[in-house]
Amino acid sequence: MENIEELKSLLSSPQNITIIAHRNPDGDALGSALGLSAYLKQQGHLLKVVMPSEHPKVFDYLVGIDDMIIFDLKHDEAREAFRRASLIFCLDFNGLDRVDKLGPVIAECEAKKVLIDHHLDPEPFADFVLSDTGASSTAELVYEFIDSLGGAQDINIPIGEALFTGLITDTGSFKYNTRSQTYRVAAALKDRGVDDYYLSDKIFNSMKEKHLRILGHCLANRMKIIPEYGAAYIYLNRKDYIDFDIQRGDTEGIVNYMLKMDNIVMAGLISEQPTIVKLSLRSKGDISVQEICRQHFNGGGHKNASGGGVYKPLSYVLRKLEEVIPQHLTKIEILS
Repeated sequence: MENIEELKSLLSSPQNITIIAHRNPDGDALGSALGLSAYLKQQGHLLKVVMPSEHPKVFDYLVGIDDMIIFDLKHDEAREAFRRASLIFCLDFNGLDRVDKLGPVIAECEAKKVLIDHHLDPEPFADFVLSDTGASSTAELVYEFIDSLGGAQDINIPIGEALFTGLITDTGSFKYNTRSQTYRVAAALKDRGVDDYYLSDKIFNSMKEKHLRILGHCLANRMKIIPEYGAAYIYLNRKDYIDFDIQRGDTEGIVNYMLKMDNIVMAGLISEQPTIVKLSLRSKGDISVQEICRQHFNGGGHKNASGGGVYKPLSYVLRKLEEVIPQHLTKIEILS
């Protein structure tokens, strides 16, 4: 962050701060927002955390999560939080379209805006920018930001648990998107008393019977392999959502199961929503699913983990995916 001293000056006196992360918040969005909120509250600032939509219940253990303002449920209260803000932190998104209807609200605010994010191509809407596409997660960058303020020693268990949640969810328990700094941040949080086993157990071993039945249905009945390109995808239609009572967060992580096959280098989960078909793509190595999502499915994200959405029938999206796979995977050597 080039103008960090100016931001430090602002934070030297109490501010009315609102923090927001992207719609459909994941562990990194929630962890970075709640971790930063708890730290800034320690320093004497007034805090509001706003999320455009509800979060997966698996993260209910995070301290402060019940105090968040959910825009989908409390429109007026969310807008008021931005109108009153003297400083707005935008976490884990690179453009105001990622917060839907709150984008114009934020754009119109006179408050200074801080962007902390690790996605490609951030839009120039913020006054202060901490952007690093090499970082594992926004939580990693939030830790670095707190450290740059001289606050690393003020990180307590709730702050540390929130930031560690962001680390382990965006890296899949340190299986991808890591660099040496990622492990240094994890070690620093461990030194502050974070119990990584407790968090991993909470996040990754919290499946209910319903989740296993959904997973079984996906793998047995909804998975298609395209062996000549090392690709696989699972699709879920509206009937599946009704039959299995699929709710927000119930399909989290399913896409990764296909990458456990040694001959698969790209995997996708395609979900038919009421008004949109959503895609979640994952890949190994140099395969850029970010390019696939950006070019063909109105999305983006990271090289090995991206998403998108198309306002077309499910059949169209599946056909489109199978058409573009050869364009991006033709040079892949399939393992025998």
